[in-house]
Amino acid sequence: MFYAFFKILCRFVFGKIFGTKVIGAENIPASGAFILAANHVSNFDPPFLGTFMDRIVNYMGKEELFKNPVMAAICRGLNVFPVKRGAADKTAVKTAVKILKSGECFGIFPEGTRSKTGKLGKPELGVSVIAAMTKASVIPAAIVGTEKIFSAEKKFPHLCVVYGEPLQFSGNAKDKEILQDFAQKIMSEISKLKELGEQEIISR
Repeated sequence: MFYAFFKILCRFVFGKIFGTKVIGAENIPASGAFILAANHVSNFDPPFLGTFMDRIVNYMGKEELFKNPVMAAICRGLNVFPVKRGAADKTAVKTAVKILKSGECFGIFPEGTRSKTGKLGKPELGVSVIAAMTKASVIPAAIVGTEKIFSAEKKFPHLCVVYGEPLQFSGNAKDKEILQDFAQKIMSEISKLKELGEQEIISR
């Protein structure tokens, strides 16, 4: 109930106030498990990424958010579960795997943290490991403009979200080099989608 209400609110804010352009919505599966992997430039990104999808997106959130009872309740209401940052959190990975094996969507930011420059960083292996463990397809996505929300430059910038075609992991799931190559492939696709989104905003 809370998730549905929050999505309606976000669709109004991001859609009407910020005039978000959505590209590639047809690439989002109507059913079944998939990993939604995107760049990360703002705290607005998690709700923004899933706002214009009919599917529910489950995310990892830093464990510090769950220390406050009120914030913890909000996070759980938005399908966010805790993860320990700075180290491999096997419990969080198991939760993500369980979500995908239940046929749901799991959202992840492969870089592991927000980019302070807006440029794409090096991906961590988490997205590849989870894709390898579950055989779920990965939908790359690009978020454009959210870092400018309420900024000195422009309070209400135009936004864009671009969803790409699915990618599938193949190869030895225990080979670190193969895992890294797949993670980089995802980031390369995100980069292409990001350029497309930026061009869309410039043309408006």
